[in-house]
Amino acid sequence: MSGHSKWATIKRAKGANDAKRGAVFTKLSREIIQAAREGGGDPAMNFKLRLAVQRAKAANVPNDNIDRAIAKGTGAGSDGEQLDEITYEGYGPGGTAILVTVLTDNRNRTVAEVRHRFTRSGGNMGETGSVGWQFEAKGLITIPRNGADGDDLALQAIDAGAEDVDVQDDIVEVRTEPSSLEPVRKSLESSGIEIENADFAMVPKVLIELDEKTAHQALKLIEALEDLEDVQRVYSNADFTDEALASYEG
Repeated sequence: MSGHSKWATIKRAKGANDAKRGAVFTKLSREIIQAAREGGGDPAMNFKLRLAVQRAKAANVPNDNIDRAIAKGTGAGSDGEQLDEITYEGYGPGGTAILVTVLTDNRNRTVAEVRHRFTRSGGNMGETGSVGWQFEAKGLITIPRNGADGDDLALQAIDAGAEDVDVQDDIVEVRTEPSSLEPVRKSLESSGIEIENADFAMVPKVLIELDEKTAHQALKLIEALEDLEDVQRVYSNADFTDEALASYEG
């Protein structure tokens, strides 16, 4: 899990300086639309919507955009766009397992784009169920350390009901059962702990170690998939070393 988390940390830093803000806004707006459509437009009563709104605000999506997305999801907006939530499965370099979750208004376009990214990067798409069994649904909470003692934060997370904790150099990543994500988040925040991100995720059961060259190929594929406008999340069971991540960024 930690290998992919390190890559996610790099992606967060990269996104802050990226020129692709419009695409990021589109992804987050679609997530809000879908959450509001499924569970209603009140974030206080719709946990999935609340998470989506929190992520949008963290990415500096304007409040007007958020309000319009909620209105579209609840049928109050003028845009009747139908979004399909789909998970594609495939194999990346080194035999890594990859899950790609999308929200799309055009299935044919999206599957063609995802397949093209797999093929171009030396991977291939698989059938439904081909790699999904290698992942399990979890809640993930990211806590920035900001100089705090990682072990102390880990103990507080465990006391709050966390299933597992991974202390890294700059963050503490807390894993929960999906149903415990919100109670654990609330407990940590009530203790004065800053939460950087809280989300549901598909976590790999076992990580695959890659040499540096293969790791770079896998990272290139993940980044290419994440850059697609319809793609919401990319999960991999690749274990990226600090050295491989640093040399890829360099």
